[in-house]
Amino acid sequence: MKRLPRTLGTLLAAWLAAELCVWLGTPIPWMLGPLLITALASMAGAPTHSANLLRNTGQWVIGTALGLYFTPQVSALVLAQWWAIALAVVWALVLGALFGLWLQRLHGAELAHLPPRALLATTYFSGSIGGASEMTLLAERYGARTDLVASAHSMRLVMVVIAVPFGMQWAQHQWGLTVDASLLPGPRLAHWPGLLGLGLLTAAGGWVMLKLGRTNPWFMGSLLSSMAVTLVGWEWSAVPTVLSNAAQLVIGVSLGIRFRREFVRTAPRWLASVAWGSALMMAASALFGMALAWGTGLHPATMILGTAPGGITEMAITAKVLQLGVPVVTAFQVCRLVAVLLIVGPLFTWVARRVIKA
Repeated sequence: MKRLPRTLGTLLAAWLAAELCVWLGTPIPWMLGPLLITALASMAGAPTHSANLLRNTGQWVIGTALGLYFTPQVSALVLAQWWAIALAVVWALVLGALFGLWLQRLHGAELAHLPPRALLATTYFSGSIGGASEMTLLAERYGARTDLVASAHSMRLVMVVIAVPFGMQWAQHQWGLTVDASLLPGPRLAHWPGLLGLGLLTAAGGWVMLKLGRTNPWFMGSLLSSMAVTLVGWEWSAVPTVLSNAAQLVIGVSLGIRFRREFVRTAPRWLASVAWGSALMMAASALFGMALAWGTGLHPATMILGTAPGGITEMAITAKVLQLGVPVVTAFQVCRLVAVLLIVGPLFTWVARRVIKA
């Protein structure tokens, strides 16, 4: 309750920023506006705050909305691209490892006070393309400087969330990008009895994932539950636009509050390197996405979003708002995250044994 005024003030500023972005015609205005205003206010020292309950609720709503895209026909299309998803996972692992190696070469001297294993863990997990919180927790287990790891992922994620939607919107204006209408969600209208049932089912899915200790439980649980309903052909209800917008707003706020005043003082050279590296990663991933589009026959915009080094929620929201193949983007991003979380830790142990011995 003590933080309630700060939370309400942050939400009010975020709502005004979202409305401004809607008026300006920016992409994903309900997430981008809140993210930017919250980040700027936080770095300026304003008493911003985001409640975990709001963030979890936002992820629950977005996961539910995205699951409605996985109709039987779309799911068959996604399964047919298993080889492309596997290539995207390998790409993410290799690109993240190269980024980490680059960071170590640039900053190895100034971080030489760290033990060799901790130095390697800091750069390795800073480069890995995974969720910021998950990579920071993994890095902590191996003795890394978690402040550098967290700042690297925050910088990269915000750069991707800002640059990719603007790039996609520009491409839409230039070339009129459109995606096959079969990739749109099954239910198109909100029906309150059906929406209530969908909400209860997806909430139960989130609760189960939470009890199982899974990553992003409210997003993944609601996504899988909503997918299950859609796959069997049940069209209970669409998610109202107002709920989707509100969910994007609180997710944008939860991203923006990472940028406290201390963030800009956290190793400026490190953040500059991360910014340059993230820009190169985005460019390389865009080329890789276009190559996959040529190989799969899917839309280039969809594949660029599917392979972009951003978060599941943020890239899927971009695909949803711009109607650029949500199920394909979601499938690529989810599979990459799961694979990275399972592989990146054991891979670090394997690499550390050989690098430190050498």
